[in-house]
Amino acid sequence: MTSTSQRKVLLAKPRGYCAGVDRAVQTVEIALDKYGPPIYVRKQIVHNVHVVKTLEERGAIFVDETEEVPEGAIVVFSAHGVAPVVHDEARGRNLRTIDATCPLVTKVHKEAVRFAKEDYDILLIGHEGHEEVIGTTGEAPDHIHLVDGPDDVANVKVRDPEKVAWLSQTTLSVDETIATVDRLRERFPKLMDPPSDDICYATQNRQTAVKEMSARAELVIVVGSTNSSNSMRLVEVAKEHGADDAHLVDYPEQIDPAWLEGVTTVGVTSGASVPEELVQGVLAWLAERGYGDVEEIESVQESMRFALPHELRKDLRSA
Repeated sequence: MTSTSQRKVLLAKPRGYCAGVDRAVQTVEIALDKYGPPIYVRKQIVHNVHVVKTLEERGAIFVDETEEVPEGAIVVFSAHGVAPVVHDEARGRNLRTIDATCPLVTKVHKEAVRFAKEDYDILLIGHEGHEEVIGTTGEAPDHIHLVDGPDDVANVKVRDPEKVAWLSQTTLSVDETIATVDRLRERFPKLMDPPSDDICYATQNRQTAVKEMSARAELVIVVGSTNSSNSMRLVEVAKEHGADDAHLVDYPEQIDPAWLEGVTTVGVTSGASVPEELVQGVLAWLAERGYGDVEEIESVQESMRFALPHELRKDLRSA
């Protein structure tokens, strides 16, 4: 084990909550305060076990499908977005809906609708089964083909190679998405780009910080849940950019002390759905083991904020 005087923590900034997650979590908290429990939430509001557990303790009830919500009740749609059919189901059950879809995901939905109206084949880069991918695909199911990374490009079949556009899940690895688009463009030279980059600013910023940190840290600890796509990508990015080892943990108790053997510098970051208190818990755990010297690595400043869903704002104004 290295001497205590040599041990150090590099703390990534930005890290943790992005504007879309902050908005979604606040939406459920304010709804609970204003309307009282129970507040139903379709799917996990964000992909973090601690956040979900904390909201459950306050009276949120998480369900997988709209049909599980009692008729006439309030339901919040998660930050990952839903397909139009889900809105139809909610109307059919006379539910009061609050749509906490991240505005950046909504932007991708609108792009899908526009490309479909122009009769493009839409190549959606993303991971099969992810809630965001399901929601986006639901906007134009007859036009969207899922492309799960560069190796999946060879399987793509389109009606007209001259009329193809790409979109992407917002939480992917920037590098993998670029590689996938490059491979797609080799097959479809006329491939149309979305109006702006679909990879969310927060995903990009957190990956940039990890790249910088991983060049100096032997071990990177990413705080986040296993169903969080952007958290999983941070582990991959750390390993690809210099870290000897990288692990995902929800809580400090999940850190294996054996990971620290021979490690001088530990990098710490967190996914975009992780509250800061969990990061502070990991820092305290490391400090108890001699890693008390913390240097913050700030790669870019973030100032993005999103307004609360309009359904909630309207009720707050009338109150």
